[in-house]
Amino acid sequence: MERMIIVGRLSGKVAIITGAALGMGAAEAKLFAKEGAKVVATDIKDDVLQEVVNEIKANGGDAIGLKHNVISEEEWKKVIQTTIDHYGKVDILVNNAGIASPKTMAQMEMDEWNKVMDINLNGCVIGMKYVIPEMQKSGGGSLINISSIGGIVGMAGSSPYTAAKGALRSLTKSAAVEYGKDKIRVNSVHPGIIETPMTAESFKDALPFYKTFTQLPYFGQPEDVAYGVLFLASDESRFMTGAELVIDGGWTAI
Repeated sequence: MERMIIVGRLSGKVAIITGAALGMGAAEAKLFAKEGAKVVATDIKDDVLQEVVNEIKANGGDAIGLKHNVISEEEWKKVIQTTIDHYGKVDILVNNAGIASPKTMAQMEMDEWNKVMDINLNGCVIGMKYVIPEMQKSGGGSLINISSIGGIVGMAGSSPYTAAKGALRSLTKSAAVEYGKDKIRVNSVHPGIIETPMTAESFKDALPFYKTFTQLPYFGQPEDVAYGVLFLASDESRFMTGAELVIDGGWTAI
């Protein structure tokens, strides 16, 4: 009988994950490494990020951590070049970095609007712009944009956030159409309320209200999203592009 060889779902792949110091990004980085990926974890909070990288290495994984402001083109170029220098290629990009803005249209200041758009949308655009040529060189890849259910349905008190996430949803589809011929898949993930430091800080007063929209009797955990992102990063989803993976506890079912 032929012996079955068990390998990780991302063995041989190289992944860049932004916003990887905390919450969903940290869970994704740890899970990707566990499944055999070489992980380039980036975040502006480099001290906390290094703790994630150290944990990955302690568990036998392969990872490096880079301080990274996603709205800087120069820093994106450095991240990608460092990835190529260390690992030779980029197979996966997870645009996870983001901030919340619990403000209505009338409450917000334009400086705040621009900051949310820069980090939640433009940072993803810049990353895709510079990663796509590397994926073209290596014959394909998987781009995963972390949007939100706020990119699909309206959410009161989150106008800048939902606008950015909705634009990211549409951008994902356009990129999927543009680069499918290059075997580059582009998909978006739409979490509901996930218990992360950002949620706890920015939406703590609204959590009881949001609970009424979540059909399961609990909020999601970062790992719940990480497993969905893992699927999109892996070859198991090789015929998926331009798709929306909703992980929301049933919020959008009503």
